[in-house]
Amino acid sequence: MPASNYAFAEHIFNPDAYAQYLDISQIESEKFTFEFDEKTYDIYYGYRGSLDSMGANHQYPILSSMNINQERKSIEIIMEDVPEKTDFWVRTPEDVLYAEGEKFKVIVDGVDTGYDLMKYPNDYVVGLVISEDTKKIEIIGTRVIPEFEGLTILILGVSILGIIYVAQKNPLVKGLTRIN
Repeated sequence: MPASNYAFAEHIFNPDAYAQYLDISQIESEKFTFEFDEKTYDIYYGYRGSLDSMGANHQYPILSSMNINQERKSIEIIMEDVPEKTDFWVRTPEDVLYAEGEKFKVIVDGVDTGYDLMKYPNDYVVGLVISEDTKKIEIIGTRVIPEFEGLTILILGVSILGIIYVAQKNPLVKGLTRIN
């Protein structure tokens, strides 16, 4: 009877029992949490590659703030201090920021910048290089939370049509709006 010397994770752990796979980028990184409609969304971010600089005496950049800009459909990141040129990455759920065809636009201090993109089942990781004088980073997609859903727009449309119908049937309003 042949025996295997290999053990796969599926044989030891039931992957359906966990809501999300553990990821070293989530464990070793910092996160920013947004709350919309009583639901929280975590956006992870970090510097350098992965564990390549652990234990080294590197000064890391300091992130001042991270905000959702609904008008521009983007995440705006303000840096407080960037001591040296470094890699910077942001991991965001599709529910927070999504780009049609995975084509984001990244702007660093007003300049359109190249980036690397990694796709996870429900997340995107956008990586880029930032320099010492970086102050503002903006990652633009085609959809950002909170967005109007189709049902909300339908209800709004039906409400507007109802108001117009009632206004036309009301003799007081009909007399005021009539032009002869």
